[in-house]
Amino acid sequence: MVFSNLFFLFVFLPLNLLCYTLVKSTRAKNIVMLIFSLFFYAWGEPVYVLLLVGMAFADWLFSLAIQRNRGRPAAKLALIGALVVSLGLLGTFKYTGFFADMLHQLTGFPPTIPQIALPIGISFYTFQLISYVVDVYRGEVDAQDKFWLLLMYVSLFHQCIAGPIVRYQDVNREILNRSASREEINRGVSRFCTGLAKKALLANTCGFLADTLLLSDAAASSAASLAQNAAVLQARPVLSLWLGVLAFMLQIYLDFSAYSDMAIGMGLMIGFHYKENFDYPYLSRSVSEFWRRWHISLGSFFRDYVYIPLGGNRQGVPRTIANLFIVWFLTGLWHGASWNFVLWGLYFFVFIAIERLFLQKFLDRIPAVFSHIYLLVVVFFGWAIFRFKQPVLFFTVLGGMFGMNGNPLSNFESGTIFLNYLFFLVAALIASTPAVKYLGEHLSSRLPTARTYNFVQIFVPPVLLLLSTAALVGNSYNPFLYFQF
Repeated sequence: MVFSNLFFLFVFLPLNLLCYTLVKSTRAKNIVMLIFSLFFYAWGEPVYVLLLVGMAFADWLFSLAIQRNRGRPAAKLALIGALVVSLGLLGTFKYTGFFADMLHQLTGFPPTIPQIALPIGISFYTFQLISYVVDVYRGEVDAQDKFWLLLMYVSLFHQCIAGPIVRYQDVNREILNRSASREEINRGVSRFCTGLAKKALLANTCGFLADTLLLSDAAASSAASLAQNAAVLQARPVLSLWLGVLAFMLQIYLDFSAYSDMAIGMGLMIGFHYKENFDYPYLSRSVSEFWRRWHISLGSFFRDYVYIPLGGNRQGVPRTIANLFIVWFLTGLWHGASWNFVLWGLYFFVFIAIERLFLQKFLDRIPAVFSHIYLLVVVFFGWAIFRFKQPVLFFTVLGGMFGMNGNPLSNFESGTIFLNYLFFLVAALIASTPAVKYLGEHLSSRLPTARTYNFVQIFVPPVLLLLSTAALVGNSYNPFLYFQF
């Protein structure tokens, strides 16, 4: 089940909010959220919900052991045990096929590559559990003595399958005692409907355009059809390839940030305050700034639980670069069991390292427009690497973008698509900036507060919901990019 599913919008979520409102105590509200969250996860993963429960139970036991033995060697052993279990299960389900395939290519063993289905959201809830156990070990939070409350935290359907990666220390007080004011509920509804419209109206259309101009994600990932797909891309006009990568660049931001918007909105409706996960990253002036604005919860996780424990930037330039390499190798690998994701992570490592060594000073001195163009160009080609799991396809697209495949500059189809989608792409670009937010703030400063409040809180969300529903009805194209993570 996904948030942009009609069943979720008009059955699951309203029923959840109704049951949540009818019960009075926080304990009863937590039970409602736990039941609905496990049902939500089991809807898509009826078997792997047991994996989620089992990992949470193991880390609950380890955290209690850490608390009982704080300051003694047994606490460190319990931490190591939790990391082995969590990372071991993540590695088994996500990377067994990847490493088995590499071993097979080198040695011929194993004779067959195991095919293990990837549990939805395993990377997200594994990292949440790891952050919880490590924070208990560091003494930043107390271990949760009730297993079902820890399970509710990690399985909460708002953020279990798509983030943001919510740390236990950020919500532990709200798990036990929370309330939502009318103003927060209104803000939550507005935020949810905004995210839904961003997904249904913009991200899905960008995705359809990217699939049309490039290849569908399934086709691009198919090793069996590699030669055929390479031939298709080789013949694509230059205009189609540039537009296709641009559409994907917009899709991946609009899609993922839309889910974060909806998660934050649903949290506000019931008194949870999740941190922001995106801060208009395409407005950045450097790659380092981009990654401070993009998927903030993931970046902060690697900073606090990998980069800083490795020594961060406190042990000289060579050690800093080595630490950055480790972080970005792991960041790429986290996104998927494929070499293109690893190369994508290392691609950004190179630019961040160069900026750290000398380029940042130059970027700070030049006019903002030039540093902004630099960032967009780097990110644009980075998303091209991310898109194609088969390196041959990426290099085919890269060559074709500069007419090196003998492909034409344009043709009737690509020209027609460009003209038909020009205003839509402009709208999607605007939606990737705070322009609409600034417009709302400007109107708020000009209009009486009561009138602005009534317009924004009462009129806009239903309109966005209606438009989103119209877009989703009868539309089978409703992908969610981050299910693979």
